Amino acid sequence: MSADPTMLAADATPDPFPARVSQRGEPTWEIAQFYPVQGEWTEDDYLALNLSCLVELSDGCLEFPAMPTLLHQFIVRMLFRLLDAFVTSQVLGEVLLAPLPVRLFPGKVREPDIVFLRPERLRDLPKYPQGADLVIEVASADAKDRKRDLEIKPREYARASIQEYWIVDPELRQITVLTLDGQAYREHGKFGAGTVATSVLLAGFSVAVDTVFAAGPANP
Repeated sequence: MSADPTMLAADATPDPFPARVSQRGEPTWEIAQFYPVQGEWTEDDYLALNLSCLVELSDGCLEFPAMPTLLHQFIVRMLFRLLDAFVTSQVLGEVLLAPLPVRLFPGKVREPDIVFLRPERLRDLPKYPQGADLVIEVASADAKDRKRDLEIKPREYARASIQEYWIVDPELRQITVLTLDGQAYREHGKFGAGTVATSVLLAGFSVAVDTVFAAGPANP
C-alpha cells in the first residue's frame, strides 16, 4: 500500500525551500534558495553581498532602509562637508559616508549616513570599521526607519560605545545630539530653528540648524 503523499512522517523535517518555479512577473524564487533565510544571516553572509543599495544586518536578519530623497542627500552632503573640514583642520581623524558597513557588535552591522573615526580605528587599514566615535543619521519620513533611527539605534550605538550620535530630523526641522554617559546616552540638546547645534566630543564643532535644512542646489 503506497504512503499518502500528503502526510509527513513523524520525524520528517519540512523542506525550508519547497519546490517553486518562478513565473513571469514574480520574484525569481530559485535565486532566493542561494541565500540564508531571515534570522540566519551571518556577518560573512552579509559582507559577501554585492548590492547597490543600503542593507544592514540585525540579529540574523537583513534590513533595508528607505531610499534616500534629494533633500536627505543634500543634508548629508552639507553635514559631511562641514564635519570633514573641521576634522581635517584639527587633524582629528577621518569622516566617511555611507554606504560603509560599521560593525557595532556580533550580529549587528549598521551603515550610518556619516561616520567620524579617530586615527586608532584606522590602523592597519581594516576592511570595515569596528565601531565609530561619532555617527550622524538623517531620519526619513518612513515610519519604520524613524523608529529605527530614533529608538533602536540609540540603544545600539550606546552599546557599541559610540561617543556621540546626531539625529537630524527634516520632519521636525530639528537636530538632536546625544552624548554617551556611562552605558547610555544623555541628551546634550535638541536644536531647532534659529539655534546652533554643538558637539560635546568635538569641542568647537557647531552647525546652524537653519542652514542645514536649507540645504539644496542653491546652497551647495
